[in-house]
Amino acid sequence: MLVVGGGYVGLYVALKLQKKIANAGGIVTVVDPLPYMTYQPFLPEVAGGNIEARHAVVSHRQHLKQTELIQGRVVSIDHANRTAVVAPADGGDNFEVPYFDVVLSAGAITRTFPIKGLADKGIGLKTIEEAVALRNKVLDRIEVGSTMTDPAERARALTFVVVGGGFAGIECITEMEDLARAAVKNNPRVKQEEVRFVLVEAMGRIMPEVTAKQAEWVVEHLRSRGIEVLLNTSLDNAEGSLKLINLPDKTPAQEFETDTLVWTAGVQANPMVRSTDFPLEPRGRVRVLPDLRISGDEGIIDNAWAAGDIAAVPDLTGGGLPDGTCVPNAQHALRQAKRLAKNLWASRWDKPLVDYKHKNLGAVAGFGEWKGVANINLLGRIGLKGPLAWLAHRGYHGMAMPTFERKFRVIFNWVLSFFAGRDTTQLLDLDNPRGAFVAAATPAPKPAAPAAPAPAAPAEKAADAPQGGAKDPVKAEAK
Repeated sequence: MLVVGGGYVGLYVALKLQKKIANAGGIVTVVDPLPYMTYQPFLPEVAGGNIEARHAVVSHRQHLKQTELIQGRVVSIDHANRTAVVAPADGGDNFEVPYFDVVLSAGAITRTFPIKGLADKGIGLKTIEEAVALRNKVLDRIEVGSTMTDPAERARALTFVVVGGGFAGIECITEMEDLARAAVKNNPRVKQEEVRFVLVEAMGRIMPEVTAKQAEWVVEHLRSRGIEVLLNTSLDNAEGSLKLINLPDKTPAQEFETDTLVWTAGVQANPMVRSTDFPLEPRGRVRVLPDLRISGDEGIIDNAWAAGDIAAVPDLTGGGLPDGTCVPNAQHALRQAKRLAKNLWASRWDKPLVDYKHKNLGAVAGFGEWKGVANINLLGRIGLKGPLAWLAHRGYHGMAMPTFERKFRVIFNWVLSFFAGRDTTQLLDLDNPRGAFVAAATPAPKPAAPAAPAPAAPAEKAADAPQGGAKDPVKAEAK
């Protein structure tokens, strides 16, 4: 069995089936360019310094003992011939991997728009590497900005912008703001009122997963912390200074400079699916039935499965996206993976399959320590905000984190932060770790040799020397 992608779906499908398939004489193969699964709901807390980066990921090698792991990227699939082409992560030659069943679980990537300067200046919050880089960037800009004397340069360094008012954007900017406050307290050269945070959202409201009343409270909460919230506003240009426009009338809104631009404005299905022979829906996701089998206009495609952000899974509860599919989030991905594993194994023995149907339990979001909002669907809809919502956020995600070992590490991080405070230690030169060694190993240039003294100029004849070769008058007198 080939599993394309080792994220939420891929990890859980392999965990649930590796032993069963091995006992039946087969093998589960997981192909992913990364050696770990990233629990993305924890990325804002990693960026904010509350969770150690390695604790927000789950090692494939450590937990998939009976799975064949290939670190690479599936570049194409020919399901008619049951083969996939893999490009290894080390840049070697592509090779084919045969399979019997295939599970598409390559997830989603950041969705961007053709905005000038965005690719050069922006950073996303989709990977653990981005979260670590963002944390270090915030701390670096505050430290560097505190020594600047030019007002314009200082303002640019201390301005932080997040584009996207969904869960990721709100949690990101609030954790960054909490981190900045902690850093400013330790730096007497900069004042909190100098640090500027700006949230840019194209829609007229933020966080569509919560009620309108809760969304309004979140905006008020952000503004009470000094965060500027710009609704109905879009980023028009990121070259040089940021140029924002008002969407209703397309008029210029603001223009200012920043060194930190975070893009969290949505996701899209991994484009690798375009290099397969599977049917896609208009948004670029694989078409699947409620039982998670891939199906097209000509019917079910045997031995092909998909789930998570890469699949258009019908939402049988009626509470999903406008097109009737499940919202692309971790809650659905984790539960779809478990259902897919059960259905795939049942199909091997010609047993009936069960449709995926899961009522959304609600939404929880953390806005930094003891701050948050939650919309919980249990015995009715329960709206929470403040400390209770923050506790609900940590409780849910602490339980949802895959594997007991990782749960323990994350909870220990929280306990440690409760007593020791948020970690504001900046790690430098992660993008150039050999810099110090190269500098030490490079021979110092030899000092330049001292310049040779200039040759003495030939003695000039005295202007008052006697003409005609007369003797020196002093010597003549001595005689």
